[in-house]
Amino acid sequence: MDQASRLRELMSSPKIKRNTHFIAVTSGKGGVGKSTLSANLSNILAKNGYKVVLFDADIGLANLDIILNVRVEKNLLDVMSGKCTLKDILINIKPNFYLIPGESGTDILKFNDKFLFEKFLNDAASLNETNFVIVDTGAGIGNTTQIFLDICDEVIVITTPDPSSITDAYATVKTISKQKKRIYIMPNMVLDENEAKRIFGAIKKTCLKTLGDEIQLEMLGYIQNDKLVSKSIKDRTLFSDTAPHTEPSVELKNALNRLLINLEQKVLDNSNDQGVVAFFKRLAERFN
Repeated sequence: MDQASRLRELMSSPKIKRNTHFIAVTSGKGGVGKSTLSANLSNILAKNGYKVVLFDADIGLANLDIILNVRVEKNLLDVMSGKCTLKDILINIKPNFYLIPGESGTDILKFNDKFLFEKFLNDAASLNETNFVIVDTGAGIGNTTQIFLDICDEVIVITTPDPSSITDAYATVKTISKQKKRIYIMPNMVLDENEAKRIFGAIKKTCLKTLGDEIQLEMLGYIQNDKLVSKSIKDRTLFSDTAPHTEPSVELKNALNRLLINLEQKVLDNSNDQGVVAFFKRLAERFN
């Protein structure tokens, strides 16, 4: 059997316990608030009792440590090069909320040492009790980003009212549709719900023309443009903490409720989902 066949056999093994959902948050272009929403989505889940790991997978432009106002001394590159363990770089942001800091350069892609990766997978087993891994990907449809999108369970595409952002969001959906049949759209920085629906409608209409009805697009929610969100970014705080009762926080909670309902239904229909170790095995298979 080839490597892919062996990997599929491994992931279907009863030894791999299913207890983790992998959610990718992505965008067609930068500057749309993707990382800010990833951090706040993770925070809300953690505040509601879920164990969450936020994985900074924006290779080359990792910045979640800045958003979360934490100091990073070591990152994923140090783990992959054998300088430390995964546990050494895991940052406890608050109860139930952990960060795996990424690498702000591209050197991480050069490390594919089999022994070191096996060691990394052994470390990853300690995360198997995690409920959610939120993967903050790079913007655009580059090869590295596509790898993360392909191996995650669900994908949320962030866009703004800017025409170029909408166009790039459609391009991202078109690329993802080769692997995923359901994709979530979340307009950010909108005036109101009507503008969010207009953006979603434009993307969906174009997808129906070019991709047909095989792709299932769903507007997961939307986030209004709000000064308190901008202030939280400048202050390096999370708006879901500093302004939990404002429209953006409430809208984000509503979006998460929709996602949780859909995931609950999916779990009932799927007995072959994977844990954290299997996720990273899939990642290694794609990079090698």
